[in-house]
Amino acid sequence: MTCSPTSTGPSAGPAGSESLSEPGVVVCVDFGSTFTKAALVDLAAGRIAASASHPTTLPSPEDGGDVLDGFDACLAVLVARDARARDAAVLACSSAGGGLRIAVVGNEELVTSEAGRRVALSSGGKVVHVGHGGLDPTSYAALTAAEPDVLLLVGGTDGGNAEVLEADAELLAARGWPRPVVVAGNVESQGRIAALFEESGTPHVPADNVVPCIGVLAPESARAAIREMFLAHVIGGKHLSERPDFTAMVRGATPDVVLTGVELLARGLGPDRPGAGDVVVVDVGGATTDVHSVVEIDPEEAGLSREVVAVTPVTRTVEGDLGMRWSAPSTVEAAGLADLDGSLDLVQEADRRRRDPGLLPADEAGRAVDEAIARAAVDLALRRHAGRSRVVLSPDGRVVERSGKDLREVDLLVASGGVLRNGAPGVVRRVVGPSTGDVEGGWQLPRAPRVVVDRDYVLAAVGLLADAHPEAAYALARGLVESAGEDGSGE
Repeated sequence: MTCSPTSTGPSAGPAGSESLSEPGVVVCVDFGSTFTKAALVDLAAGRIAASASHPTTLPSPEDGGDVLDGFDACLAVLVARDARARDAAVLACSSAGGGLRIAVVGNEELVTSEAGRRVALSSGGKVVHVGHGGLDPTSYAALTAAEPDVLLLVGGTDGGNAEVLEADAELLAARGWPRPVVVAGNVESQGRIAALFEESGTPHVPADNVVPCIGVLAPESARAAIREMFLAHVIGGKHLSERPDFTAMVRGATPDVVLTGVELLARGLGPDRPGAGDVVVVDVGGATTDVHSVVEIDPEEAGLSREVVAVTPVTRTVEGDLGMRWSAPSTVEAAGLADLDGSLDLVQEADRRRRDPGLLPADEAGRAVDEAIARAAVDLALRRHAGRSRVVLSPDGRVVERSGKDLREVDLLVASGGVLRNGAPGVVRRVVGPSTGDVEGGWQLPRAPRVVVDRDYVLAAVGLLADAHPEAAYALARGLVESAGEDGSGE
């Protein structure tokens, strides 16, 4: 059976769709959870002319403050390095203040709820709750306790079961659910659900069904709708700034913008400006390790998968238990690590990093511990993203069954994160290398990719520029590809 989504809501497209003047330069800003990064991009040259970073300044009851205080400090550095920054237009993305928190409520765990979870991840959100089977007082309390910024309501294929989806909407409306809702389920229920939410005053936006039929995942419309809700309700609702220019400059959640950048990096702008091919990005942070991939799916191989929710070319996963500081203990535990070279206690060292997230290694031993944690985070995150292949017996004989995203033919692996940008010489080979090549166990990991480090946070800038300044975005992306060293390590 084949089907295609019926357009009921926002269509997909890169963040930042409004036209900008042509000042010659643009300031691209990422308001991160820990650091605010700013880059002055020369549009004609397609390169970063100056960059700066500053600890993200979040408002606090004690001393007030404003998220734009950190940006002002970055801008001052940019202006000192290049006076054109003073009057440049500003494009920004944000994961400050906890980023975008998304809850998913669907019909059943293995189809619509799982599809909604995947769409939420690709939309740049941190999935804080996944529910299924219909809302009741207990499950509604769990949903409320998760404190999502946006609720993704899914359920039923188009023309299929509408009972659970509509009952969930009825309960949300009756309870006066106050937060934005993206409705991306059975399209035949859209009118009734819209009437319920309009009467209850619940902010909502319709989108195409994420599962229009079994075996098909259609994330684009829902991803665009989540972005719309993020810009309209979440950015201002977090009260990160009292200044109106903050909401004016933010174009989307940072992970969503980065994924847009990865798409352009992989696919380019057409036959005359080709992309890098299949790309995977692994970003090792303090609390999470994120993997973004753009890999063209082989239809024949996709048919071998027994998943009821299809794998999509553009995918993002977030591993909330893998990271360098806040999640260091769970990373060490998940990898089964105990000590380093029989001397340093990695469990103790990981807990030390959790208690002091600002810790910077001061000697060779400290750097070795960070590398060991990073190596575990990269390996586990890539394996969870990629899955594995195995030979199984079926009524048709021996077949190869695949799960997850097949990364074996990936052309380019982009490594990101402070441990990789700032580590000792050779850190990228030592951290990323063990997760590539001829890996045993059927894991579908990259075999022979070129490896490059995104040292200047280029991918966020590429995503921010992709719509209004595609040529400059493409030039930045190509510069990242060409920055790999002769040994393929980017070092």
